[in-house]
Amino acid sequence: MPKYLTLDDIAPQGKRVLLRADLNVPMEHGQVSDGTRITRVAPTIRALAERGAMVVVMSHFGRPKGKPDPAFSLRPLVAPLAQAIGRPVAFAEDCIGPAAERIVASLRPGGVALLENLRFHPEEEANDRVFAEALARLGDIYVNDAFSAAHRAHASTEAIAHLLPAVAGRLMQAELEALGAALETPQHPLAALVGGAKVSTKLDLLGFIIPKVDALVIGGAMANTLLAAQGVSVGKSLCEHDMADAARRLVDQAKRAGCALLLPVDAVVAPALAAGVASTTVPIDRVPADQMILDIGPRTVGAIADRLAACRTLVWNGPMGAFETPPFDAGTTAVARRVAELTKAKKLLSVAGGGDTVAALAHAGVVDDLSYVSTAGGAFLEWLEGRTLPCVAALARP
Repeated sequence: MPKYLTLDDIAPQGKRVLLRADLNVPMEHGQVSDGTRITRVAPTIRALAERGAMVVVMSHFGRPKGKPDPAFSLRPLVAPLAQAIGRPVAFAEDCIGPAAERIVASLRPGGVALLENLRFHPEEEANDRVFAEALARLGDIYVNDAFSAAHRAHASTEAIAHLLPAVAGRLMQAELEALGAALETPQHPLAALVGGAKVSTKLDLLGFIIPKVDALVIGGAMANTLLAAQGVSVGKSLCEHDMADAARRLVDQAKRAGCALLLPVDAVVAPALAAGVASTTVPIDRVPADQMILDIGPRTVGAIADRLAACRTLVWNGPMGAFETPPFDAGTTAVARRVAELTKAKKLLSVAGGGDTVAALAHAGVVDDLSYVSTAGGAFLEWLEGRTLPCVAALARP
């Protein structure tokens, strides 16, 4: 990962600081239903304001297709953002031009403004330099605190970083440090726990991490594909039978790399995925033809727990079963709580990310107990796949 500057490397007193945040938060009936991304960027805003900067926050929200749409306005975020930072927040009706310039000019040291949705302009997603220059005229320093948008080169995340002195915000810094500790400079033994529905969507991820980790745990429907490729009958389970050759190659790659591959040894099965449906636990080689694998069983949970107890670092992406539908949440919840116990006992550095993973950890009540939980879905996955994130690269020191 490239070296980059942080808030500790700038003197923001009296400067206009353009802060790229990710305020693309869930909304219901015009109200923020999950303010996690707001609370996570708040420390950066407060740190800059307390040091006398004029903080100009910019973000995208939803998919307005490059034109103004009241349904995607950032105005409803003014109040929750102000509450999170403990300061008033001014609002600009546009992110560039006279409306934005007027609001920014009115700020005093310690003041904060929020610009209207960047994606009201098609040039944002096109990474248009002229649009980036219009944004840059609103600031003296650029701070990127939107790791969750780091995998897409847009004007406010990539082009602008070449136009102003550019540094990472506190959230971006924490994310990069956590990811670096997990895969770039980890303490071994290092384990990866990968779940989800399809092997086909995570081939790049698996191929990249197998040579790096000492143990790879695969759960969810992905495991069904690997099991079936080895001749195990998985009944009616979700399974990519057409990925059998790729699955066997992954197994061979793990053997060559000396990576211990853990697949389920027992499973919770049912005739259908439905809440309250009758379910049973069977050995993995005894799945009935008319049943579906919907969760890992207790012996598998125990095997995973034993393996993790011998590890120092864990990277986690994807649930172990259909956790959204009880009782098939038991396996993922049990593993999550064991990870939390080991982390709190300072025996394990645990880094997790991805939308379903965060939801599963929240369901288990342990989001705050892991070392770091990333809310960056696509960026987290692309980092796990070993890809260069353009907006992180743009922050690199010359």
